Amino acid sequence: MSETTHDSAVAMSAAPSPDDGLSAAELARKYGLAVSGARPSLPEYVRQLWERRHFILAFSRAKMTAQYSKAKLGQLWHVATPLLNAMVYLLIFGVLMQQSKGMGMRNYIPFLVTGVFVFTFTQNSALSGVRAIAGNLGLVRALHFPRAALPVSFALQQLQQLLFSMCVVFVFLLGFGHMPAASWVLILPVLAFQFVFNTGLAMVLARLGSKTPDLAQLLPFILRTWMYASGVMYNMVEALKKAHAPEWLIDVLGANPAAVYIDLMRYALIDGYGADRLPPHVWLLAAGWAVLVGAGGFVYFWKAEEQYGRG
Repeated sequence: MSETTHDSAVAMSAAPSPDDGLSAAELARKYGLAVSGARPSLPEYVRQLWERRHFILAFSRAKMTAQYSKAKLGQLWHVATPLLNAMVYLLIFGVLMQQSKGMGMRNYIPFLVTGVFVFTFTQNSALSGVRAIAGNLGLVRALHFPRAALPVSFALQQLQQLLFSMCVVFVFLLGFGHMPAASWVLILPVLAFQFVFNTGLAMVLARLGSKTPDLAQLLPFILRTWMYASGVMYNMVEALKKAHAPEWLIDVLGANPAAVYIDLMRYALIDGYGADRLPPHVWLLAAGWAVLVGAGGFVYFWKAEEQYGRG
């Protein structure tokens, strides 16, 4: 057979596919496909987060246990660290700078210890929140779960540490003659408001820290400035008045969330720390900060859900 007659078969072209001309989005809709790791709706996201509440609690407990697992004093460092800070501030501000004048050591030491422990709650929530995503990329990339579980679990870990530390605060109160009173019940709503605020703050910082790792290095300096502006070691309002600061500055610093929660805790626990030392509308401020930062931080974090662990 010659080459000219060898290929006598008729070439058959493939039949056109019904999918020809469809875009990727149209193909996905046609076959019911969804983007892997796509952000769910906000109600669905809340539902998924609630379904993983046992994981959040277990993760926070595991982190709390592991934090000082290599230290000989173990979990006692949860109390010892803020207590040592309080001793340093007592020496500098209470003894050397005489900030205890007008209060007396009976009131100043509980005043200082309460301020340090309450601010440490917010401080540590922020520091752990900024690393919640960036410091757990292996977990984020390996498993599918609502990423908000991480900053929530870190904030919950700090709440457990504070509750553990409150035993020391109570010892100082009793030791300096501040007996239990009906006002001590107020610590429950104060801690609830502060926990919601801290959780929202941790979520905001978790999103920012996931894209800007250097924020974790800058944050301690910001928090230190915030601490000095919140009256942890001294009566901030009186100090500003002595310095003839403008009224608007006194009002702004007195209404900052850390100062609000510290003031409310002191009002609940310390005899003689009356309502006259609190800023106007203090309970409204406490609830407002919790709602604004708690809900706003949650929505802000959720909006970047599909971005975490990528790139």
